Amino acid sequence: MTADPSDGDRVDGDGIDTDAGTDTDADTDLDSVPSISPAQLDERLRGRDPLRVLDVRDRDEFEEWHVSGPAVEATQVPHVKFVAAGAKGTVADLAGDAGLDPDDDRPVLAVCGRGEASAHVAGLLREAGYDAYNLDGGMDAWAEHYDAVELDVGAEATVLQYRRPSSGCLAYLVVSEGAAAVIDPLRAFADRYVADAAARDADLVVAVDTHVHADHLSGTRAVAALRDAEVVVPGGALDRGLDYADDVPVRPVADGDEVRVGDATLTALATPGHTTEMTSFRLADLLFTGDTLFVESVARPDLERGDDGAADLAHTLYQTLHETVLAQSDDTRVAPGHYGETTPPADDGSYTARLGALRERLRALSLDEDAFVEHVVDDLPPRPANYERIVETNLGSATVDDAEAFELELGPNNCAVSPASSD
Repeated sequence: MTADPSDGDRVDGDGIDTDAGTDTDADTDLDSVPSISPAQLDERLRGRDPLRVLDVRDRDEFEEWHVSGPAVEATQVPHVKFVAAGAKGTVADLAGDAGLDPDDDRPVLAVCGRGEASAHVAGLLREAGYDAYNLDGGMDAWAEHYDAVELDVGAEATVLQYRRPSSGCLAYLVVSEGAAAVIDPLRAFADRYVADAAARDADLVVAVDTHVHADHLSGTRAVAALRDAEVVVPGGALDRGLDYADDVPVRPVADGDEVRVGDATLTALATPGHTTEMTSFRLADLLFTGDTLFVESVARPDLERGDDGAADLAHTLYQTLHETVLAQSDDTRVAPGHYGETTPPADDGSYTARLGALRERLRALSLDEDAFVEHVVDDLPPRPANYERIVETNLGSATVDDAEAFELELGPNNCAVSPASSD
């Protein structure tokens, strides 16, 4: 996506008048600037292809959230500096000062809020001899990119794993005999689940949350509004104050309860630790673990009760992992609620793993209880951005419109202990 001067004055996500920027260099043809789509960026990140990211938003936006990955080197230079450099003919000097080298084999991806200011910068860089590209649609489009892969569970059901690479959030669609359920849906993609169920000749009749999420806005109510679906939540969510004032039917479930989806059955397993009400669901050999156990780590225990209650919930998490999760067979496939940017996909492209492999691979699972608690509590990443507001909204005690909802959940989920603590 490139800037179109015919659209009039616009302000991009970095607060810069993008048309004023393009006017400083009339020889830069933005329509000819090559771009990559969010899907292509996702493919590069998953393949760990080396990439230089030049983010031209302001510093605060960059530090809050930017494109990152194991093979990514990200640099921030505000667009206004390139506007000035373009006018003075010093783009190469500015790029060099930012550490960019035209002889570097890595391509440069220019990024801004909506893909307009960055298109201008990518054009300037190409004129200066750089292999530069623009991120089509900018960070807004990156946040909207949503991918899905089908998991093999045999004839009992069809299961899709959804993946939002900008945040690492995972969700699941279970389809069986004309009925469908979505597990841990994101509000921003409610219509996607409905459409994907319909494409498989199924009606989306159940929307499940494994717990009260702190990193993204739950889509259960949005799905219910679209399809009159039943909302299923752990009973403990009601104890935490969950109360939907808009008369959405809510079914609380406890350990051992079953949720029928066509001919398939989701069986609830109480797995507290990340939160007091955290509940996993079993389907065939899949265990949807929510935020209990991940492919590279274990849950953080501080988002419900803060630092003061983290140790107690860490003890609970230890008991959950050893008495409930690890009591399942080694062939059980863990299907978590999140993945990290360093997490390698499985052979089928999904972010799942056999429990036996995790038992051997994750150091946290081999620790005794006291060592586990110390390990988990002492190695917590920053809490998810806006998590208190997100929790209030998911409980039903606060209301946000779609625009605010989109802004609230931007950035990494940070619902796990740092992966290094579990290696």
